[in-house]
Amino acid sequence: MSWLPDDFAHPLHVPLTDGHHLRPIAESDTAIDYPAVMGSRERLWSLYGESWGWPPATMTFEQDRVDLARHAEEMVRHESFNYALFDSAETALLGCVYIDPVAGPDRAAEVSWWVVDGEVGGPVERALDAFVPVWLAKHWPFDRVVYSGAQAGLTP
Repeated sequence: MSWLPDDFAHPLHVPLTDGHHLRPIAESDTAIDYPAVMGSRERLWSLYGESWGWPPATMTFEQDRVDLARHAEEMVRHESFNYALFDSAETALLGCVYIDPVAGPDRAAEVSWWVVDGEVGGPVERALDAFVPVWLAKHWPFDRVVYSGAQAGLTP
């Protein structure tokens, strides 16, 4: 069994709150992704560094661009998903949601998300924390969701 049905169409624009939404990240987002990631790098490293080796302290703009292009290609092939959190005008990238397959006989996903340091503990992070599990349950065809990163231990 594939981790997603053959006819599954992943969402392309997901309203979160007034003025914020999720959409698949694109290579063209590098100019706003890079400062968001590097501006929150120490906290992101504490969440993802051990398992992903990301984001390295020496990551360049070009390395980020290549990484975002890879994410975009993976989404087209439905191998994994990286949704970016944007303000309404998409002038600021405020975080990301990662949805990856989990090996096994069922349709399972490993999911985590983050917001930039300036949004930690604030209304945007709280909205994302409340939204993602409900969104996954209602709009994604998973039998099981495993939370990792800052959400490890979360139960749907």
